[in-house]
Amino acid sequence: QVQLVESGGGLVQAGRSLRLSCAASGSGFSIFAMGWYRQAPGKQRELVARITRGGSTNYTDSVKGRFTISRDNAKNTVYLQMISLKPEDTAVYYCQANYLNSRFHVLDAWGQGTLVTVSS
Repeated sequence: QVQLVESGGGLVQAGRSLRLSCAASGSGFSIFAMGWYRQAPGKQRELVARITRGGSTNYTDSVKGRFTISRDNAKNTVYLQMISLKPEDTAVYYCQANYLNSRFHVLDAWGQGTLVTVSS
């Protein structure tokens, strides 16, 4: 089983930057994709960005050009660099991973979430 631990959230002013990190731990797994989702108060959870093991990425339209997802496969860690933050980026950000376990089952794991608050 994979455990995900996020870090890097906090309170920032609009226009500033933050970098989120998410480290995966466990044994007998192979991660093939990782992503960041977010959930704002009163809204559904949405995909923010996703990256495959090979480095292919996709972003939701509202963050294109401002957010960059990257990963370190050797460390099983994914990052989300956020610049030019806006108040509407305020949300709990969740790390997510798709992986194969030792029995070659496709599973997913979620982190506990980290709060990002952008003040105007």
